[in-house]
Amino acid sequence: MRFKFSILALLLEVCIIVLFGIFVEYGDHSASETLYPVFQDVHVMIFVGFGFLMTFLKKYGFSSVGINMFIAALGLQWGTLIQGFLHTKGEKIPVDIKSMINADFSTAAALISFGAVLGKTSPLQMLILTVVEVTIFAGNEYLVTEILQATDVGASMTIHAFGAYFGLAVTLVLYRPGLKNKHENEESTYHSDIFAMIGTLFLWLFWPSFNSAIASETIYQLKAIVNTYYSLAACTVVTFALSSLVDQRGKFSMVLIQNATLAGGVAVGTCADMSIHPFVAMCIGSMAGIISVLGFHFLTPFLASKLNIQDTCGVHNLHGLPGILGGIAGIVVTAVKDEVRQGVHFTPGMQAAALGSTIGIALVGGALTGGILKLPFLGQASDQNCFDDSVYWEVPEEEKLHEIHANNYDGPTRFEATM
Repeated sequence: MRFKFSILALLLEVCIIVLFGIFVEYGDHSASETLYPVFQDVHVMIFVGFGFLMTFLKKYGFSSVGINMFIAALGLQWGTLIQGFLHTKGEKIPVDIKSMINADFSTAAALISFGAVLGKTSPLQMLILTVVEVTIFAGNEYLVTEILQATDVGASMTIHAFGAYFGLAVTLVLYRPGLKNKHENEESTYHSDIFAMIGTLFLWLFWPSFNSAIASETIYQLKAIVNTYYSLAACTVVTFALSSLVDQRGKFSMVLIQNATLAGGVAVGTCADMSIHPFVAMCIGSMAGIISVLGFHFLTPFLASKLNIQDTCGVHNLHGLPGILGGIAGIVVTAVKDEVRQGVHFTPGMQAAALGSTIGIALVGGALTGGILKLPFLGQASDQNCFDDSVYWEVPEEEKLHEIHANNYDGPTRFEATM
């Protein structure tokens, strides 16, 4: 990895710097004072929230936070260029606070996909995935917002559903039969779950900013904040209740609390800025919590055992299913309410087309990307070295325990603990 990763990363950064020098210029900063606090919130979610949420694996904390940072730093630069090329149609790309928020959004899709393949890919593979996925994401986002003219202010479809199904397609193509009987490092410890909960809390607190960041007017931004706030609150209560209910001993599951409590923010995203009333937002959040908990409890084991989809972080339950729910909510709301933004009248037909095309493009794009990542010269860790920081990181001496990884390990995985 020493030369392949370093040379490719440096060459790519040089190319990006040159492209910035040719095509990028300062944009309109009239809204900087009002948007910068929101940008800070979104930025923290990307670099701290997503990163720490994935630190639950007992020996993969360095990679969870570190590779998350690398993906985000690379993705936001590449996203600025690709989104700029698509939306400016050959003119100079203006960068301002809003474009920086959109650049962060483009990295979020790649980070969600990272969660699906966490512990099973090399840094070089993640570099390739980031560049390819951000490019496809930008194309799909342009299709949804400019061509279909659908609304998705909180990106339930374009970020969450897209990132989840893109990642699931990648992990299906990269399926490892040797990991079917579980891996001893694919589990959490008391302290690693505490760190992951820090990520959950950052995401939970700042999600109203995420869903309202690109709202077109102040009134719509306020509605997005209020709706997300109450959707998350209702989702959290329902998640705690169901977490105890589905456990045979009536105990709470940390994997559910870390993830399913956030599903309300995902599901309300598409219609967050609409006049749906807070009680409808709470209903959406409650349904998202139910779907997410049941997904972790029943669907994740089924996907792993029957369909060979090894979803490390359970992104299907946090982002995929709630993202689809958000898309459906957008279809229903635009069918019963007359919603217009900046002269564009939103219709249920276009909302449905946006949802369908997003999932289709994500699955096809993810499968093709998985095929690229499977190329032998890119290299990846062996099955026995998965979920282990010491393969790619310098770790403290006391952590360098190179045990022989038995494929017939019988300990419960993190998801089995929810059953």
